[in-house]
Amino acid sequence: MKSLKPILYFSIFKYPLTKEEIFEFSDCASIFELEQELTVLLKKEVIFKIHDYYSITNNPELITRRTKGNTMAKEILPKAKKVAKFIGKFPYVESVSLSGALAKGYYDEDGDFDFFIITKPNRLWVARTLLILYKKIFLLNSKKYFCVNYFITSSQLQIVEKNRFTASEIVTLIPVSGRDTFVAFLKENTWVKTYLPNKKSINTSSIIEVNKNLGSKSMQLILNNNIGSSLDRLFQKITLKKWSAKFGHLKKEEFDIAMKSTKNISKHHPQNFQKKVIDLLNENYEKVKIKYNIELPLEHA
Repeated sequence: MKSLKPILYFSIFKYPLTKEEIFEFSDCASIFELEQELTVLLKKEVIFKIHDYYSITNNPELITRRTKGNTMAKEILPKAKKVAKFIGKFPYVESVSLSGALAKGYYDEDGDFDFFIITKPNRLWVARTLLILYKKIFLLNSKKYFCVNYFITSSQLQIVEKNRFTASEIVTLIPVSGRDTFVAFLKENTWVKTYLPNKKSINTSSIIEVNKNLGSKSMQLILNNNIGSSLDRLFQKITLKKWSAKFGHLKKEEFDIAMKSTKNISKHHPQNFQKKVIDLLNENYEKVKIKYNIELPLEHA
């Protein structure tokens, strides 16, 4: 039952799917195969259909919640793209994309703007520190519209953790700036097709090139030397030390994923959302197996 996987996955986020969305996030060979499976699942009441949406619960309020969130996402998206363009002006930032719920077309009162940022090699921690300082000083440390929690460099574009969660996050990115870098990123992560072979390719035609202002150009010129490299290593060391003290409750293997802090990667996910989602998804698989005798291969984080 390949069609059941995306329905169970998005049920974690209380997000019913249309038939077209289920196909895009499944590995069904055809729409015909998908429709056959959905018919069986509906008959057994494993899933329910409300208007044009499929869900594991027969709850119309989920449809109302989704459509409201979709509307809010459309309204707020221009503002989020504007912030992304602003981030693109910072020194050493090569590409900026929107990620998270907003990138999937959903936003509510508790939502924020999540950004996936690609920087120049050997300057990730300089770029990140400048952005964090801006957030702390000018935004009073609010992450509502400025959640910069995932950085990689253009010298290591392939995402190491390959699973259904990371694949879903990659294919739903909304790239805003840095076309060449983002296209290179996609080429390095074709493995997502293993999980989501039917997902349409991301449209890169609207990606813009952001012109750095005089301040950014000057800073890059000043730091394009050994001093800049030393600062990058220093900022990495300071940040890692701070995170190790603050999030010492995390197991080492969890910390190494949720708070990854290498020369080419910086993640700030103290809630380890990736693992939580995969664990919940596997729990859903187990429930379906017990209740309906439908066995789905477990996912890994």
